[in-house]
Amino acid sequence: MNSLPGFLSAAIAGALLWSNLGPIQPATSSPGSISVTGEAEVRVVPDEVLITLGVETSHRELTVAVRRNDQRTAEVIRMASAHGIQSKDIQTDYISIEPSYEDYYADPPIITGYVVRKSVVITLRDTSKFEKLLTALSEAGITNVHGVQFRTTELRKYRDQARALATKAALEKARDMAGVLDLNVGPPTSIAEDHMGWWSWYGYGWWGARGQQMTQNVVVSVEDVPIDPDSTFAPGQISVTARVSITFQMSG
Repeated sequence: MNSLPGFLSAAIAGALLWSNLGPIQPATSSPGSISVTGEAEVRVVPDEVLITLGVETSHRELTVAVRRNDQRTAEVIRMASAHGIQSKDIQTDYISIEPSYEDYYADPPIITGYVVRKSVVITLRDTSKFEKLLTALSEAGITNVHGVQFRTTELRKYRDQARALATKAALEKARDMAGVLDLNVGPPTSIAEDHMGWWSWYGYGWWGARGQQMTQNVVVSVEDVPIDPDSTFAPGQISVTARVSITFQMSG
């Protein structure tokens, strides 16, 4: 029997291959993923205050400047103790001594005296005493109030609450956005906390903060919301905020 022409053999082979593979299915594409950011805030009444104070003295003689600074600092510590502050909550934080010059560019520079600076950090655990304590410390010899930081001793609890609320907000946002497109939110593929900062109070106030680092995932700030309208002291509320970023899978 004569063999079939070449083009006819190729056609038959192609038909047999088609029957074995079945009909070609249309390509399907995944809806992909969605990335969202959730933020939340928890407000708390502070239950302690961190007060950073400065004592500055100067004199043409170094020994006199140091002695006067020590005397004033000792009086500040004594006054804080008289208002019920425990010794563990009083800390001498920063000390510096530098000369004063009549003409810095003279050869040699002409020194006219010395400036001694010392910082005292006090932790007040009864916020109702803040106003009277600060007034008494001012009379005791402080020359600078570098910082007043209202805090909560339960920061960890409120930080966790804020983080959980931020995560829930991110999920709700993803569902709302996906719903507009008639899509469904699947499991998360990545979760990340956005980092904020913390402050080291060492040397704070004389030349600005030293040691600020980006290591925290919450922000703590104080808003001026008076608690007692009959008082001139209004510590406000601490605002603990958190922010998270989440990427979710999508499905049709």
